[in-house]
Amino acid sequence: MLELSGIAVSPGMAIGKALILDREGYRITRTEISPHDCENECKRLDQAVREASAQLDARQARAAEVAGQRVGAIFSAHQQLLLDPVVRAEWERLIREQCVSAEYAVSSVLNRFAQAFRQLGSEMLVERVNDIRDVEQTLLEALGGTPLQICGDADGAILLSHDLTPGETARLDADRILGFCTEVGGPGAHTAIVARGMNLPAVVAVGAFLHRIRSDSLIILDGFTGRVIIDPDPEVLAEFRRAQMSHRDRSVALGRLRDVPAETLDGRRVTMLANIEFPNEATAGFLHGAEGIGLYRTEFLYLGRDDPPGLDEQLAAYRDVVARAEGRPVVMRTLDLGADKLAGSIPAVTESNPVLGLRSIRLSLRQPDVFRKQIRAMLQAAADGPVKIMFPMIATVAEWECARRIVDDEAEQLSRQGWQPAEHVEVGMMLEVPAAIVLLDRFIESVDFVSIGTNDLIQYTMAVDRGNEWVADLYAPFDPAVLRLIRAAVEVADGAGKPISVCGEMSSSPDTAALLIGLGVATLSAPPNAVPRVKSVVRQIQFDDCRRVAQQALQCAGADQVRDLVHSFLRSKLSDDVGQEVLQL
Repeated sequence: MLELSGIAVSPGMAIGKALILDREGYRITRTEISPHDCENECKRLDQAVREASAQLDARQARAAEVAGQRVGAIFSAHQQLLLDPVVRAEWERLIREQCVSAEYAVSSVLNRFAQAFRQLGSEMLVERVNDIRDVEQTLLEALGGTPLQICGDADGAILLSHDLTPGETARLDADRILGFCTEVGGPGAHTAIVARGMNLPAVVAVGAFLHRIRSDSLIILDGFTGRVIIDPDPEVLAEFRRAQMSHRDRSVALGRLRDVPAETLDGRRVTMLANIEFPNEATAGFLHGAEGIGLYRTEFLYLGRDDPPGLDEQLAAYRDVVARAEGRPVVMRTLDLGADKLAGSIPAVTESNPVLGLRSIRLSLRQPDVFRKQIRAMLQAAADGPVKIMFPMIATVAEWECARRIVDDEAEQLSRQGWQPAEHVEVGMMLEVPAAIVLLDRFIESVDFVSIGTNDLIQYTMAVDRGNEWVADLYAPFDPAVLRLIRAAVEVADGAGKPISVCGEMSSSPDTAALLIGLGVATLSAPPNAVPRVKSVVRQIQFDDCRRVAQQALQCAGADQVRDLVHSFLRSKLSDDVGQEVLQL
């Protein structure tokens, strides 16, 4: 038995036989041709590009149907690369000048581009390497190459590979393949996004392990914890099967809570909203009992492309979400990316610390044309249903006033052009920078609502890089400093009669959610599959008890004390199996 640990990027549990993805067919060797054949070779390449483009069109349509329009948009970026005239010219130059095969020219040029992206170091640009490889594979297949081979029967199997491209993931048959595991990857990679859209359990970044796999190996995959077990002992296999059954039972029990309110035993009503990235996730959120969309992340429309999305493309995506909401509120957050992630859309920016640099609202205000186009699309979508616009990473009153002014300007422009906008589109801000909470009394009269983004708030409060393993222990949601900032924000918002919510990871974990309720937060926004778990806990506790525990937590000296306090409280209150299991203490 071999137990490995990776990053869980798509939830679910699976047991299946090993199925290894073979990439041997894509080791392209240099093949020289006669100078007289170069023109015909370029024509063969031209025909292959047309065929590959048609394949990518079909792949985009299928991905959009299965996993939503924004997943399908990944393959739009692949089309842009395939049809890029600069890339095309480089392929033809290599064929004519070096008298090599189209296969070698394609592979050589794209590998050179991929290596350049790797060396740049930006997370987003490194992710483009997978996109490049996807285009290479598709084009080589069109040139007559052998498609990637899956070695073995796919029925009831778990796919194992060094890596998967988004295209390979989208082509997996989820009715046959139970999940996948890769040696490399990350939670924000396109492959992970596609897997979540397909509801396919997945674990990535496990490290080198394929050389240890036999063709008859049995694999346990836990997409919740990131555990991967190869050839488990009988006792471990039995334990995991019990966990699978327990998870199914828990899902059934939590499913019964879909249409009941999140209300404490003493009558405190908590509004549960969903965080989403793709339109189809909105549907999933409502199926899990969400009462609206508390955070629609719009960044995916901008990633993996050379130019920002046009007005029509954005409007189509936003309208899709509003239509799925069927009258429920939808909070749309404007672009929340760093300058490095939009390298193809804006002039190059080199920063030693991008997390504290040109990103989010700062970037939007520096790119007014891009920002105004997004605001206009959101305002037009608001004509179809209750849309709210939210700005990320506001730190100063000047930033807020400038961003708010742009919304008013665009609304006025639309009205002059004959567009009938919604009567009133609420505009709010995220509280992620401690300075914004300290000065919230200066903002509060002019905002319609505020939402606390706890992920960045913790990072900025504790001065910790949440991606740095050396200081990961300092990234502490339970830290009293973080809790005091949240409580201060709630007091200011409540005093002004303005709605306040929390949309970070603290809303999705039952223990921190209970603490937030005690701090006075009455609206929580969480990933769709977390909504019923949090709702289950809310319905088993009393608001007065939560408030008492929160007051004690504010007086603690450190995160460990707070965690122990909250867990002790919840252990005493969650008596049923479902409650204890969702907490996973």
